[in-house]
Amino acid sequence: MALLDRAIVRTLPAVPKPIVRRISERYIAGTRVEDACRVVERLNAEGKMATIDVLGEEITTWEEARHIGYQYENVFRTIDEQSLDSNVSVKLTGLGLKLDHGLCREILERLVRHAAQRGNFVRIDMEDSSCTDETLRLYRELRETGLDNVGIVLQAYMRRTVDDIASLSDLTPNVRLCKGIYVEPEEIAYQDFDEVRENFVRALDELLRGGSYVGIATHDEWLIEEGKRLVRTHGRSAAEYEFQMLLGVRPGHGDRLVAEGHRLRIYVPFGEEWYAYSLRRLQENPKIAGYIAADTLGRLLPGRNGR
Repeated sequence: MALLDRAIVRTLPAVPKPIVRRISERYIAGTRVEDACRVVERLNAEGKMATIDVLGEEITTWEEARHIGYQYENVFRTIDEQSLDSNVSVKLTGLGLKLDHGLCREILERLVRHAAQRGNFVRIDMEDSSCTDETLRLYRELRETGLDNVGIVLQAYMRRTVDDIASLSDLTPNVRLCKGIYVEPEEIAYQDFDEVRENFVRALDELLRGGSYVGIATHDEWLIEEGKRLVRTHGRSAAEYEFQMLLGVRPGHGDRLVAEGHRLRIYVPFGEEWYAYSLRRLQENPKIAGYIAADTLGRLLPGRNGR
């Protein structure tokens, strides 16, 4: 199956854009903020919250970084105007992290303060390991200025994650905990499926023990059940944690969580960079290509409903 997944990835650049777009429609809201907000409105009607992400990580100039910052400000205005239940998620490479720390902080801080004025929240996403230290540093810098409407993401497959939780404990961080998607070497990241699961549970237990609000971001049924167990163990009310999932991925799991009374937030990406985003994500993790190919085939074959 791994060989098949990699073969699928190699063929992707040759697949016509309209076909890639057809495949990605389930997982990406569209190209405009109006597309994202239309999806969020539907999710809200289903009892789900959202986090909106503007696609565009591979920027090369400060003009591009500032443009993405302005797009996020427009997202917050639109959220307010439409009374939507959504915050935003930002990737720091899209705000210029690889160009200059100080200027990235300037754009990020302006965005977080803009969100604070509107009573909203910014989640700083975690990218590959080359960004981890700078991302955590920027998060701490913002928190130490008194801004508390900002959270961070930690990845359970990274061997350093439990230590990072300890180093952030004085901030009682608001954390989105996920498995992690980037391909990393074995010396810094767990490769075994069960090891990643075990570290996820270990990290979640440490975060809840330390009083953090946690977004439990997983589609793994076993981890969902472990998450339920741990929030019960730590006496958390429904308002003191949430589950998080990706748009279009295993929606039935999400529906069940909402029916059981859990808070659920859906990640809603949009933007003109949908094609590059789709190819990059599939190339970073060939397993996802296999999942999407199987899902798409299931929806296209006669007699299959693809659910």
